[in-house]
Amino acid sequence: MTHSFASDNTAPVHPEILTALAAVNEGHSPAYGSDPTTAALAERVAATFGRGARTAVVPTGTGANILALNAAAPYGGGVVVADVAHVVADEAGAPARHGLTVLTCPTADGRLTPNAITRWARDTGNIHHAQPVVVSITQATELGTVYSPDDVARLVESAHAAGMLVHMDGARIANAAVHLGVGLREAVGDVDILSLGGTKNGGMGAEAVVTFHDDLASAVRHLHKPNLQLASKQRYLSAQLLALLDGDAALWERCATTANARAAEIAAGLATPETAAADVAVVAPVEANLLFVRMPQVAADRVASEHQAFGTPHDDGTATVRIVCSWDTTPADASALLATLREEG
Repeated sequence: MTHSFASDNTAPVHPEILTALAAVNEGHSPAYGSDPTTAALAERVAATFGRGARTAVVPTGTGANILALNAAAPYGGGVVVADVAHVVADEAGAPARHGLTVLTCPTADGRLTPNAITRWARDTGNIHHAQPVVVSITQATELGTVYSPDDVARLVESAHAAGMLVHMDGARIANAAVHLGVGLREAVGDVDILSLGGTKNGGMGAEAVVTFHDDLASAVRHLHKPNLQLASKQRYLSAQLLALLDGDAALWERCATTANARAAEIAAGLATPETAAADVAVVAPVEANLLFVRMPQVAADRVASEHQAFGTPHDDGTATVRIVCSWDTTPADASALLATLREEG
């Protein structure tokens, strides 16, 4: 099958994760998170993130985000978020279905700033407006940009000063950490609650909600099942995340390094005079494993057909195509995509 640049969700499961799944597929084991594998994962997460981190394993990224936000916000509470965030654009209104009010902020590059918090904080106490209680940031963002540790620290400081908690959607936290050259702990900073991603980085389907306060941990514990995110055979989810996090040469880092490197190679190839002459150009910073590339519509159609990367058409006959690299994207895959773009030019 042709390599797909549509999403890192299209990639196969990493062989080491399949091995980990086979290893736990022996005999019977306690259900609903009482199994030894989930206990081992909890220890690994606590060691990785510190600050008394507690773990709740879930099967989906949307489920992780909604469980985390429900734990952090009262019914009807406001969630301050970038207008391009996954929780706004790609979760089918899930926040509203679960009693959350999304308070969006326009951004130039997908990253919130303290000014966004200040703007919504003005509504605190206003009985006519949803009360802003949580700030949700995405690391890496949906535009492929990354918050530096200082960026996160400033946002956390501003949010806490305004009486708000901070949630991080870390579906691509591994890619952000690799770009920054830091560990997962540093890429997360001092947020209050985290959606820890695994599926986009080589997993079959496993995420986690990581909490850093007793009250949030208690809320997650009691919302886990009502939010339809408590898997009975949880060992199979936990085994995936444990495989990603465990060991000195952690799999999360190796997978994200490959994906980021391929994105950087494509960006470098698009910066050459040959592709510039083809009216093909990167339109957003490439800091993780995503690229946004503007090109003639005819080129976008061929890229969609041959490489399964899709875009947004514009009135001037061009389109902006999102290209996503995965843990298994090879240099040959990147070269084939570049060759298509050059031929179309």
